[in-house]
Order: sequence, then structure tokens, then C-alpha cells
Amino acid sequence: MNENVKILFINYLDELFPNAKAELNFSNNFELLIAVVLSAQTTDVSVNKVTPKLFKKYPTPFDLSKADVNEVETIINSIGLYRNKSKNIIELSKILVEKYNGEIPNHREALESLPGVGRKTTNVVLSNAFDVPAFAVDTHVERISKRLGIALENDSVLTVEEKLMALFPRQLWKKLHHQLIFFGRYHCTSKKPKCETCKMKDFCPFFQALNEKRC
Repeated sequence: MNENVKILFINYLDELFPNAKAELNFSNNFELLIAVVLSAQTTDVSVNKVTPKLFKKYPTPFDLSKADVNEVETIINSIGLYRNKSKNIIELSKILVEKYNGEIPNHREALESLPGVGRKTTNVVLSNAFDVPAFAVDTHVERISKRLGIALENDSVLTVEEKLMALFPRQLWKKLHHQLIFFGRYHCTSKKPKCETCKMKDFCPFFQALNEKRC
């Protein structure tokens, strides 16, 4: 993606999604961390349905660290992988209490050491809780990065993240992270992307390949 196309894309994202933000519901850093852990391989909508009850019963790491895993499972059993997630959020709460006095750590190594917290979750928390520029590469961001030729089809998630960071200015990462998710979730969708109306179609390898198949 050359400089002119990059500027076009940034402006187009601003046009489509000027106010893109996290769609998970949370009111503090602890709730953010738990919600993001629960969102793995599950929609934000599904997570938002279970977290009100979860956070009401366990509002702090101190409360959740003492929770019975069966009770947590009952609350979140409508989301994917709920058994593992129940164990993880209880265990990570115990660590938060024991090592960090119930506070969410603001550095990558500490976050990634928590049960159920990988690089993507860490990037979301660092960006949204601590205003640290980061690209969290979910399925949407990975898909559009490869469709637009920013990354190669066989690139790993980490490689996609590195290429995004190399392409875009650091001061835009936080905003672009949300805009890219929205672009993949609502515009360049998996099954029915809005290619015909997309301003990126003339520069999009994915659209060009579709046209070649039609010919």
C-alpha cells in the first residue's frame, strides 16, 4: 500500500467510522480485562449479555477471586468456551489480588502472564485502559489486512500486527484499531463484503481477484 492509497484508506475510515470505539460494555479496567477475555471466539454482543450479571455479583478482583467456578459457569454459559473462561477469570483475579493488590498491570509482560490473556487481549487492554498505542489483530483486522494486500495470506497474526504498525503512524494506532475492526465487522465482511460501493476497490487485490473470476 503506497502513501497515497494509505491516506485514502485513513480518510475513508474516518468517513465511515469517525467514532469507532470498543463495543464491549465496561466501566473500569477490571471489567474491560474480564470482558475481553470472555470475548475470545465469541461476539461482543454475546459477552455484553452476560457481563452485567457477572459484574454485579463480582464487581472487583477480590470478589471474583473467591468465586465458585460452577456459579461463574452458570452466569456465562451462553458464550463459547465458558468452562475454560470461568476458570481463567477466577485464576487471573487471584493473581491480580496476590501480586497487584487488585489493580490491572499496565505493562505487557504482566498482562500476558495472566491466565486467558494473550497478545490480542493485552493490546486491547493497553490501548483502551492505558492509552498505549497498539493494534489488536482479531479475525476482522486480519481478514481486511490480507484482502487489501497489507499482509500476505500466509502471514501470522503477529506478522500482520507488525506490518500494520510499520505502515501507519503510531499516533493513529489506537483510533485505527477500532476503525479497522468496524471496517471488517460492518463493511468488508467475511461473506458479503460491500465491494461495489467501497472506495478501496480500485486498490484492493481481493476485489481484483473477484473480478478476474467473473470474467
